[in-house]
Amino acid sequence: MGKFRIQSHGRLQEWVAEEKGYFKDEGLDYEFIVKPIITWAAGVENVQSSPGDIQRGAFESFEEGRGCNVSAACHWTVNMAASADHGKMWGRAYSVSPSAIFVAPDSPIDKPGDLANVPVTVGYHSGSHYSTLQGLEAFLKREEIKLHFGGLLLDRLALLVDRQVPAASLFGAPFYVAEQLGFKKILDTTFMIGHLLTEHADLKAVERYFEALRRAQHDIDLEPEAYKHYFLRELPERYHAVDIRRFGPGERIVFEPYPQAAFERTRRWIESWDLFPPEQKGRAGYDTAVV
Repeated sequence: MGKFRIQSHGRLQEWVAEEKGYFKDEGLDYEFIVKPIITWAAGVENVQSSPGDIQRGAFESFEEGRGCNVSAACHWTVNMAASADHGKMWGRAYSVSPSAIFVAPDSPIDKPGDLANVPVTVGYHSGSHYSTLQGLEAFLKREEIKLHFGGLLLDRLALLVDRQVPAASLFGAPFYVAEQLGFKKILDTTFMIGHLLTEHADLKAVERYFEALRRAQHDIDLEPEAYKHYFLRELPERYHAVDIRRFGPGERIVFEPYPQAAFERTRRWIESWDLFPPEQKGRAGYDTAVV
């Protein structure tokens, strides 16, 4: 068995566990992989135009393999990926991430109803995709909800900041950047995140990994100010002038089971929107898809 591969996930917990030596304390023989900032737009000074729909997202990255033993993504995508045999869903913990739909400060859009037939920029088959649909269906008819698939999270932030799209869904550090730059939060779309294990992940190592994250989560809960600086490692330089002290702590890991009822209800909702083509749908149920 090779080294356990741990990846940064745009949140604080892995950074804190690495800094405090919690992975080592738990006896993990591991490699810490810093996820590079890879986008089509977020690193440039200004985005001159928005792209056409980018129909590739978190689910597709699971199809291709992410190169680490435990990956985090929205629970909708992890549910579908595990059902399609792209790994196993870890059923002993999940996360909750603040998320919202933002518009420019001077936008005429002031409330969710104003987004009828207005394209909201999201990531394809990613948390923003599903959470936007779920949030807006409480205010709009399904046929009134329009989406633009604008790439990865930092791509969407760049498009919004550079006024290339009318609205965008953001979470994590970009959520706090948009908030601090004065963009209007139209609708809270906070959502759940799940964890996907690779097929051959050592379950004892996975347990040690999550125990280290549990300790890191406690530290963040107790003194988030001490660790917010890690968000700058997840942001391009163009946003480093923000006051990191004003950020919130971001995603919070909940060390409780992700139950079968949640798994099945999530699957039914995905089916009701017909969000996946037949070739991407899996048949595995909770008993075989979830550890």
